[in-house]
This record gives sequence, structure tokens and C-alpha cells, in this order.
Amino acid sequence: MFQLLGTDPESKARRGRLTTAHGEIETPAFMPVGTQGTVKAISPDELTEELDAQIILGNTYHLHLRPGLEVIREFGGLHPFMRWDRPILTDSGGYQVFSLAKLRKITREGVKFQNHLNGATMMLTPELSMEIQATLGSDIAMYFDECPPYPCEREYAKKSLDLTNHWALRCKAWTEANAPKEQLHFGIVQGSIYADLREASAKALVDLDLDGYAVGGVSVGEPEEEMFRAVDNAEPFLPAEKPRYAMGLGTPPQLVEMIGRGIDMFDCVLPTRLARHGTALTNQGPINLKNERFKKDTRPIEENSDSYPCRKGFSRAYLRHLLKANDILGLRLISLHNLHFYLSLARRAREALDASCFTRFRQGFISEYYKSDPSK
Repeated sequence: MFQLLGTDPESKARRGRLTTAHGEIETPAFMPVGTQGTVKAISPDELTEELDAQIILGNTYHLHLRPGLEVIREFGGLHPFMRWDRPILTDSGGYQVFSLAKLRKITREGVKFQNHLNGATMMLTPELSMEIQATLGSDIAMYFDECPPYPCEREYAKKSLDLTNHWALRCKAWTEANAPKEQLHFGIVQGSIYADLREASAKALVDLDLDGYAVGGVSVGEPEEEMFRAVDNAEPFLPAEKPRYAMGLGTPPQLVEMIGRGIDMFDCVLPTRLARHGTALTNQGPINLKNERFKKDTRPIEENSDSYPCRKGFSRAYLRHLLKANDILGLRLISLHNLHFYLSLARRAREALDASCFTRFRQGFISEYYKSDPSK
């Protein structure tokens, strides 16, 4: 299922290949977020032919609410429903209950909450989370967990972790009896900012002998150094022969840093979210194309980029015009560029690992990204 193809002698970076029912994934890999069965404003053909996305992420919570499992069953799963024939990872829904539910009550049984669409009372349990993901037919399904907030007292973090461990046992029991045999299952390491809890969480999940392991409960408002520390506190206890996934991360430099810390897979909403606010990514950092200084700028978003808008010669001035006119083409073009930036970054990291020069790539990229360029 997962082949470890090589490691970097100067860091913990890894080069790998993950085989799923819908294809192989070369790692390190970035996964565009397709929350509701779509990567916002991007068609499946663009994801494959223009961006060559290897895998995308779908959301258990959102797809359960809308369109619902009856619709998904009618189409035979999420792949045919959204016309996507490459791998899909679905998250457990735990983070969305944490972040979106209007009111929620967490018990040993599961989470009772009012959904954010109409306030209806619902119950999400480990078994239901896994059933939804089995119905969606994702290639990789995540175990149901509780995502503790930041800041978080140690006592709460410990109780939360105990609950996540209990739910993991129930997820495993359900999947062994009911899940499609070809579906892979990843557990989620929790423990907030506490090193011993991260270690305990990782060891408990490894004892379950899962297909892969994720580091969760990060990017929930904590400082960047705590984010890195959470990964550092979990990674030594995760088996080298299984894939590792950092959930919901992050900025381009954070991705490169996480690769250097031994992480194989990432997802993040930033590429399309930034695009919807007019921000484009470059190797010298982000630029806000709504700014006045781009009004007559004839340059593409970034020189030497082969993203679709850069390759086709769309100017910064034209993109600014589209944004000011509230035309959807502007959001689409910048989304295509930003997704290309992230996917290209993961590809460049793979190439650097193949060429045994990852540390030089890591240092060079991060240094360049944080440079101040007054001409931008």
C-alpha cells in the first residue's frame, strides 16, 4: 500500500508512493480541498488535465448534510457523483462539528449538535462517521475524533484524548465488519500542545495497526511553533512504513517545514480561499491583486510560472479589473494559479528528494518566500 522510496539524510523528509483503489499518489503530496464534492470554482477536468491533482479531499459532515447519503447512494458513491476518477480522502467530520455546529454536546456515545444549515439536532457517532465515509466510497477514510480547542487546559486535553481513543476502537470495529475492503483507514493523533499526550495518542493508534496516521488538532489558532511542536511530538512514534498526514496545513513555508519533519500528505483551503479574496501566491510571497499599484501592471502573476493564467499571459492589471468588477473569472484564474503553486511546490519537493538536495531546496524556498520585494 505504501512504499517508502527514499529519505533525506539531513532531515526527516521522505519520498513515498501510496497505492489506493483509484490510483497511486506520489508523496509528499498536497490534496486540494473539495469540501462539498467540488474544489471551489474548479472543474474535475481542470484538476486532472491542467493541475494534475493526484487526490482531493471531501468532507463527511458537509456531504452528510447536503446532498445526503440517499443521493450519494443513488449515484454509487462520491466518485461518480462528482465525475472524479482519482483518489479521494474524506475527513471524519469531527473538526466541522468543533468549528461549525451552533450548539454541541460531547458524550462518550458521540456528539449531539445543531447543524449550521438549519439548526436541526443531529447526532454524529464513530459508527455513523465511518458509515458515511463508506457510502461516499472514499479511498482513504479518517477515524472519528474530537478536536480540542486552543488554548486547552491539560485536563480537558486528556479527557478529549481518552474519548478519541475510545472512538478509535469503535471505528476499527465498525470498519472491520462493514467497510469496503479496498478503503484505507487513518487514525488521528490528538493531544493538544502536550508532548506526553501526543506520544500516548500516537502509540495507541499504532497499536491498532491502521493504514496510515494523521496529526490533527493543529492550525486551530495556536502559534506556528506549537503547530510544529505537535508534529515533532508525534512523528517519532509513527511507523516509517505507513503514510503520515498533517491535517489542514498550511502556508507554503509550513508545508515545506512539515515535509522536513517527516510528513507525507497535506490539505489546506488556503489556495482557493486566498484567491477569493484577491490574493495570489508567488515564490516571493503572496500579493494582493486588488491593490492600486497593479492597475496598469502588464506582468503575469509571476514570471516563469507555468500556471494557466501566467502561461496564457493574463496580466495583473486584467486580474485586478476582474476582481474589482466582481467577475467570477478573476476568482477562477487566481484559484487555478494558487492551486498550481501548492501542487507544484509538492512536486518540487519530490524532485528535490529524488535528487538528494531537499535541504538546499527547503532553505532556498523559505528564504525566497519571505523576501520583501517592493516592486510587487
